[in-house]
Amino acid sequence: MSAMRRLLVALLALAFGLLVAGAEAQQRRTGQQTKKSDADQPIEITADSLEVQQDKQLAVFRGRVQAVQGEMRLTADTLAVTYREQRTQQPQPQQRPRQQQSGDGAMGAISRIDATGNVFVSSPTETAQGLTGVYDVDKRVITLTGQVVLTRDKNVLRGENLVWNLETGVSRLDGGPTTAGGAGGRVKGVFVPQDRTQ
Repeated sequence: MSAMRRLLVALLALAFGLLVAGAEAQQRRTGQQTKKSDADQPIEITADSLEVQQDKQLAVFRGRVQAVQGEMRLTADTLAVTYREQRTQQPQPQQRPRQQQSGDGAMGAISRIDATGNVFVSSPTETAQGLTGVYDVDKRVITLTGQVVLTRDKNVLRGENLVWNLETGVSRLDGGPTTAGGAGGRVKGVFVPQDRTQ
């Protein structure tokens, strides 16, 4: 191979490497933007019934409950939503109409969601289910407990406690405490290798 040809091959390899690196960097930026944009999006909740306990800053949704934030889905039998009180500017006492003298607080941003019964969470890359769950909206962390199943592609992991950080994409699964009979305390996983023919 002539020197000119070797130089041409080296330049092509370098150009290909730069293209791949640029694409990977773009994917990372896009993923970060998607996660950030999801965190900024509103949470829409639908259910069969709703009970608001204003004094506790609590809204309880029951029956086929679904909460959606961007590409994230959370379903359960019951969702107890804790929100911050949003204080509105009130008129002066001499100007305040009689019907506005009570109930100064209004529903504000959601800070926490407690889910019970058939809890199922899904994102574009993975799903998780358990008996109960807590979504810390401020920290973007979901915690599931009780017969937890985590699925990524065809890979399935089982345990008792899952902590899923939506901001970093890191999940931690453990088997829970070991009982007197020696049961529990173990995480099980089934990993399916990629089909090399595809």
